[in-house]
Amino acid sequence: MKFLTFAAFALIAATSLAAQTPTPTADFTTATPLSGNWSYAATTDGSEATFSNSSGNPQVWIHCTRATRRVSIAKPASGAAPFINVWTSSLTRSVPASFNPATGRLSIEVGGGDPLLDAIATSRGRAAFTVGAQPALVVPTWSEPQRVIEDCRG
Repeated sequence: MKFLTFAAFALIAATSLAAQTPTPTADFTTATPLSGNWSYAATTDGSEATFSNSSGNPQVWIHCTRATRRVSIAKPASGAAPFINVWTSSLTRSVPASFNPATGRLSIEVGGGDPLLDAIATSRGRAAFTVGAQPALVVPTWSEPQRVIEDCRG
């Protein structure tokens, strides 16, 4: 009986751990970026680049908070997820995410000097953001995200 109880707890722990493990990100080298446009805007606490699809719906926000030199990257979501997987042509990383039900955004935050930001800024033509089994959000890499990243550095 003790063995069965131990085995049951081991199985539950393994299942829980697997649910929190980042999903490997696919290779998006030849993926077609979503049609749309980036925009840049100064904000009261820094700056923000927003990618909106061809219908004008925001799909990705990259925000610099100058006082803390932190950059947040957010995408629309209907619920929480443990990670946002970020793919660039030179770097792939799963970053712990948080969900804000008031804004309906799933976001990650990194320091202004994080190499992931350089990888996004210099990625060859596209960057991709994935969450679990949801379809990838592949966006073009234009100058607006680069400008926000630089705002947080200098």
